Amino acid sequence: MINMHTLNTIHLNSGQKIAIKYFSMAVVLFVVQIVFGILAGTQFNNPEFLYQIIDFNVNRMVHINAMIIWLLYGFIGSVYWLIEDEAKTELVGKKLANFGFWVLTIAVLVVVLVFLFIQSGEGSYASIWLINEGREYIEAPRWADIGIVFVMLIFFYNIYATFIKGKWSGIAGVLVLDLAALAGVYLAGMFYSDNISMDQFWWWWVVHLWVEATWEVLVGCIMAWVLMKTINADRRIVTTWLYIEVTLMLGSGILGLGHHYFWIGTPEYWLTIGGFFSALEPIPLVAMLVHALYDSGVKNFKSTNNPALAWLIAHAFGNFFGAGVWGFFQTLPQINLYTHGTQWTASHGHLAFFGAYATINIAMFYMAIQVWRGNIHMGSSLIDNGWKWKTSLALLNIGVVGMTIAMLIAGYKQAFIERAVEGSTWSGYFKAQSDPSFLLAMDWRMTFGWIIALGLIILIWDLITIGSHSEMKNNKPKLLST
Repeated sequence: MINMHTLNTIHLNSGQKIAIKYFSMAVVLFVVQIVFGILAGTQFNNPEFLYQIIDFNVNRMVHINAMIIWLLYGFIGSVYWLIEDEAKTELVGKKLANFGFWVLTIAVLVVVLVFLFIQSGEGSYASIWLINEGREYIEAPRWADIGIVFVMLIFFYNIYATFIKGKWSGIAGVLVLDLAALAGVYLAGMFYSDNISMDQFWWWWVVHLWVEATWEVLVGCIMAWVLMKTINADRRIVTTWLYIEVTLMLGSGILGLGHHYFWIGTPEYWLTIGGFFSALEPIPLVAMLVHALYDSGVKNFKSTNNPALAWLIAHAFGNFFGAGVWGFFQTLPQINLYTHGTQWTASHGHLAFFGAYATINIAMFYMAIQVWRGNIHMGSSLIDNGWKWKTSLALLNIGVVGMTIAMLIAGYKQAFIERAVEGSTWSGYFKAQSDPSFLLAMDWRMTFGWIIALGLIILIWDLITIGSHSEMKNNKPKLLST
């Protein structure tokens, strides 16, 4: 027999109802990221495309900023989703949490519209506050920066106050400390220095520490919780590896930031420190997953949510290879001298952000849908055998890995021609840009970009439809215990 399951918030607690808003907005911005990525990629290969209608730099800027913001929406939604279950009490400050969501959403909408419709103009203190700060990756105007910090402080209050009211745990302690850093580190990008080396030094605190270090620990907390929910992982196992993750982040992540300091005028000792203390943070997350899966196998636990578990596995190894291996490819100064600023860097960036962050958010989307549908079972009993989630999983990962390899090949040609042969001259730059291998790699990058777009379409289709029908055995629907 077949049982119909519609999306119904009656199954959700207060935190989960807020999380649904964040997840929904995250999916919308995910679509925006891919659309503008395809536009920017097309313009890169064909500069006349949309010439004098929308600038390449604007498309690229919206593509990158949409990615950062949709990931942030997903993380915030994930924490709101787990908070009441972890703290064993109702969310504190529900109205404030809803207010924070609308502040962030309105700010994002206004900033994107400004990016699109005010593409150029005079740079002044007024434009810094109202239009664009002109700093790569954190281009949002100053008022939006203040809004982001304000939302992060609301978020911190909601989570901290809820744990104070309810029950503390090892995950709770790590999460609260990390959320304080999430708000604090962003402040480093909100002031300027007349010394360009000093200015770049603090800029990297946001671009690296905010996005890579604080997010990495936040992802560790989410991963620990999801493993406990999907395969009933032992809390002691996931908490232990979470502590190791924090230790490595403090011991190597902050010092590893030095690999961004090589060429901005900082002291020479950063060549050694930055080259040595890099690419270690993802290791505990892989170990956490492997250990939890092994333990669950020994105890004969079974997954209650196969899509979420599959994306969790993709996350662990995507994080390891994208942030770890691909990052370490170019963090030694002897290598970075040739690869810095080439498509080699973009290759690492695409695989790292997808593997480390997008995958864990998609896993959480499936966790949310499972409960939103009424705590249905999403293991091996899915009525359509889960072809949609399996197809989207394959297409998205193939697309990102293919794009990564294409840009790695292009970056290799750039490093060889621009830096090694031509000695970082303008003639070398243009010779590399017109090299047949480079151009072919850029064409393949676009091909794999379209594969990613197709995977996203199927992913959204699956999120809308998965679990709407569930099998019944002995006239009883297969539901999860609550």
